[in-house]
Amino acid sequence: MGAESVQLVVFDIDGVMTDGTISVDGTGVERKQFHVRDGTGIKFLIRSGLRVAVISGRECAANLHRARELGIEDIIQKAKLKLPPYEQLLEKYNLTDERVCYVGDDLLDLPLVTRAGLGVAVADAVDELRAAADYVTAAPGGRGAVREVAELILRSQGKWDTIMQRYLI
Repeated sequence: MGAESVQLVVFDIDGVMTDGTISVDGTGVERKQFHVRDGTGIKFLIRSGLRVAVISGRECAANLHRARELGIEDIIQKAKLKLPPYEQLLEKYNLTDERVCYVGDDLLDLPLVTRAGLGVAVADAVDELRAAADYVTAAPGGRGAVREVAELILRSQGKWDTIMQRYLI
């Protein structure tokens, strides 16, 4: 199975939805940059009836804010092991691995990339993850990889034309 059977897309945040850079100001406030077209890709997935979740090993107010802004309901942070929250998502939505796409960039993501029906590594992911992935994006994390995955899934499911209808005259 591949992109055509995906019902749930799970993203890591740092290094996938961002370029992995974390800047901290003098008061300890973290700031991150998110690519606007990646966010639009997430909205396209949700608008097309797919579920979207994030599982992050770190906890950050910016992560929570961005995920909520995009309409993501399942926001799991501080997951030092990502398999337990992944399994909770499967149970919550009564899904099997084959119906999930997981997108990651680092070794912490390896168990989910190898288990999901469509395991994706961003272009600048660590070598081990790229080698284990079913698909490696052309775009790096935080610079269009999320949008690329969204389009891959929506095109394979025949939903891209419906998305495009909104923008065509």
